[in-house]
Amino acid sequence: MKTNPIINIDELLQISNHSNLRIFDVRTGPNAKEDYQKKHLKNAVFVDLNTDLAEINDPKNGGRHPLPTFSNFIKTLGKLGIDKDSEVVIYDDKNGANAGARFWWMLKAVGHKNVRVLNGGLQSAENQNYPLNSGNENYPKTDYIADFNDWQLPQVWIDDVKSATENLDNLIVDVRESQRYQGITEPIDLVAGHIPNAENFPFSENLDENGLFKSPEILKEKYTEFFKNKDSKQIIFHCGSGVTACHSLLALDYAGFEIPNLYVGSWSEWSRNFDDV
Repeated sequence: MKTNPIINIDELLQISNHSNLRIFDVRTGPNAKEDYQKKHLKNAVFVDLNTDLAEINDPKNGGRHPLPTFSNFIKTLGKLGIDKDSEVVIYDDKNGANAGARFWWMLKAVGHKNVRVLNGGLQSAENQNYPLNSGNENYPKTDYIADFNDWQLPQVWIDDVKSATENLDNLIVDVRESQRYQGITEPIDLVAGHIPNAENFPFSENLDENGLFKSPEILKEKYTEFFKNKDSKQIIFHCGSGVTACHSLLALDYAGFEIPNLYVGSWSEWSRNFDDV
């Protein structure tokens, strides 16, 4: 039976005493670790986007947050105290729209079955009086034994995306906010704009006015119209550095779609390699 990729606070409370529950705080930003230490969900362990979920080198070759090697990520899972039977719940402070969804995608991509993202993230938990804690927490280390030796979810690389820009049978989806897509503003990368022929479907469209995921039925309707009957193999999702795009892949999984291709390098890699933006 497929695990629902989204978990609500009331559901988390119901399983909070499970011995194999592992909760992870994946917030980002310059003070992420310090903010975690001040306040986080009880038993939550901090996960660092830059060191645990990426191996950062030259953004021109892989973007700002390239995936770690498969074997290094498996070692990270053991260090974090995850084994194959763990019930993993992930949250961040941006409604799952940042590294929370990236960690979910990576766990799914190594074949982990029981992993969910907290609907509404930290804010929702606080609003509903979920128990909080401070300081640092950790779980006993494990030896994660994977069934595979490489990522199992579909990805594409910069040459694939270049080919896709020249074939209108493909759909390249940019999930950044509209002003970044249009090139009006670019707060992070060196160049503003978007990949040629990419279409914009901001990740924020996955959420309602309360910062919660829209229902699977609403998401299904919106994306079905947007995809125009294209097969998931013809669809590529990207963002700035392969993090926020995972929020839309999470929404698609929640709505019952096959998870399409992720371009991890995203705009941060593309914009450093091509002038046609």
